[in-house]
Amino acid sequence: MRSILLSLLGGVALCSAQIASAPGTHGIAYITGAVGDAAVVTDNPIGDVYTALLPQSNKTSIRGYVSASSATGTGVTFEVSFVGFPDLSRGPFMYHIHDQPIPSDGNCSGAKAHLDPYIRGEKPPCDPSQPQTCQVGDLSGKHGNITTSDYSTTYLDLYASTKPGIGAFFGNRSIVVHTANTTRLTCANFTLTANNAVNGTNTTVPSGGYSTPVPAPFTGSASTRATTLVTVFFGVAVAALLA
Repeated sequence: MRSILLSLLGGVALCSAQIASAPGTHGIAYITGAVGDAAVVTDNPIGDVYTALLPQSNKTSIRGYVSASSATGTGVTFEVSFVGFPDLSRGPFMYHIHDQPIPSDGNCSGAKAHLDPYIRGEKPPCDPSQPQTCQVGDLSGKHGNITTSDYSTTYLDLYASTKPGIGAFFGNRSIVVHTANTTRLTCANFTLTANNAVNGTNTTVPSGGYSTPVPAPFTGSASTRATTLVTVFFGVAVAALLA
């Protein structure tokens, strides 16, 4: 009985949201999610292109887009192009894939939290030397924040996905741009803008707006979902004691 209880309590410790590890190369104690590190996605649809086009808004001067596709099936190549960051003292600026799409009123708060299928949470900050331990949606954390008025970059992210139906899929979610203090400046939904582009077929251009299929409802913060897992393990442990 004692060995069973110890095993169950070990599961509680594992599932208590995040597990601190040794400091990473950037001096940050990297952690893993409540359900493990992010997995490399190797079966993305080749040639499907998803694009998030920032809106033409009088509330901000920031414009640009994030476009993403997979050329080999392994990982997703992101092309990021932003212009018009007005006040660099509010940076470094960050951008993330968020769990929910932007509602029709354009309110960036409707995007909820970062895309985080492994229940990693936002703190401590992502260590880019250990990208598998970061939130899937923390693109700037893994690949670099924005420190200039105009910004463009291209990179391969192994953990985001263009494959519908898995937690790392972002094609029906959104991109949100933040200041250093996490104020949301602008946002846009991803839409499928080219299908099977490797063969040069069915290519379209995004027109902006916020209409997009809605993913599974957001059920709370990472800490809320992790707490649920802890509660389940704790209940099992108690039941073992009483047996």
